[in-house]
Amino acid sequence: MKKDWFLIILVVLLASSMCWYVGRSYAADAPVATNVVQGEKVFKKKCKICHRFTKNKMGPALGNVVDNKAGSVKKYKYSKAMKKSEIIWNVCNLNDFLKKPKKVIKGTKMVFKGLKKQSDRDAVIAFLKENQTK
Repeated sequence: MKKDWFLIILVVLLASSMCWYVGRSYAADAPVATNVVQGEKVFKKKCKICHRFTKNKMGPALGNVVDNKAGSVKKYKYSKAMKKSEIIWNVCNLNDFLKKPKKVIKGTKMVFKGLKKQSDRDAVIAFLKENQTK
């Protein structure tokens, strides 16, 4: 029984460290300034329809999304799935969600199908990180 718990904890720790490592490598892949500029373009084209940084619209405000818990923006009515999620929006989780939102959080009310290109996801994440309103 103790071996099972040990293995579970080991797998969780390894998965967490992989996300951290992958997130760190995304930041090193391209110059940040270029990523931020490209991210702004992608955000305006794909995300701004529903999201802003300081105000809730059809989607929640994204000004404090990085490194915060999913479903935590005040005065926004989230789906039950998003509220129950234990996701923290780090680089790894944001990347996965931006790729296929409905796969990451089954039952999300977000209708966006996702960003196919890794470069677009990296750029949007850089733009989100650069424009946090904390």
